[in-house]
Amino acid sequence: MAEKKTAVAAEEKEVKAAAPKKAAPKKAAAPKAALIKEAAPEAKVEEKKEAKKPVSKKTGKGNKKAAITNRLQEKYENEVKKALLEKYHYSSVMEIPALNKIVINIGVGDATQDSKRLEEAVAELGQITGQKPVITKAKKSIATFKVREGQEIGCKVTLRGLRMWDFFDKLVSIALPRVRDFRGVSRNAFDGRGSYTLGIKEQLIFPEIEYDKVAKVRGMDIVIVTTAKKDEEAYTLLELLGMPFHR
Repeated sequence: MAEKKTAVAAEEKEVKAAAPKKAAPKKAAAPKAALIKEAAPEAKVEEKKEAKKPVSKKTGKGNKKAAITNRLQEKYENEVKKALLEKYHYSSVMEIPALNKIVINIGVGDATQDSKRLEEAVAELGQITGQKPVITKAKKSIATFKVREGQEIGCKVTLRGLRMWDFFDKLVSIALPRVRDFRGVSRNAFDGRGSYTLGIKEQLIFPEIEYDKVAKVRGMDIVIVTTAKKDEEAYTLLELLGMPFHR
């Protein structure tokens, strides 16, 4: 009996060994929607990295080529810089003189009697420069001119960047040539620190001003501030940019 039991047990083991093993259950595949959701944030991050910063219309920042949009500014970068470097032999490119800012000032003495005159001057200066002027006030009282301290007596504008280049281009190319019997501007109006002051007798030389709408002819002072350390360097810079100096 014992021998029969051992024989039967041996047969059962052989049968079990010969039987095919059951395959392990496969894991359920993740739904496609879930994979898309998981991959979406990474894709957005890559898109943000590749996206370029928009170029500012006012400053031109974000793209070096887009920053230069004025012909005189292009001339300065491509021609004037090289000419100044060859003439004065600067040790660094940062020493080359450049335009820093332009300040335009209009004095309105009759504003003490009629405030409308000041409003007219502010409107005309805004049209010429494309920028809102700042009203200037008297720093002290002057009894002779009936001016009180703090009274509004004029307006001014400070131009930088692209507006500065546009105004300078318009000044030397259009406005100054329209002056009657124009023979050039003075070469002796530098202040010793690289700044040049120019006096305009009437605002009618600018194309934005309509003759029929002008109530009174007004003059203005234009101060061109450069980074030059000497008047000679500032003179060369302005001459290369097209300032019509008297010869």
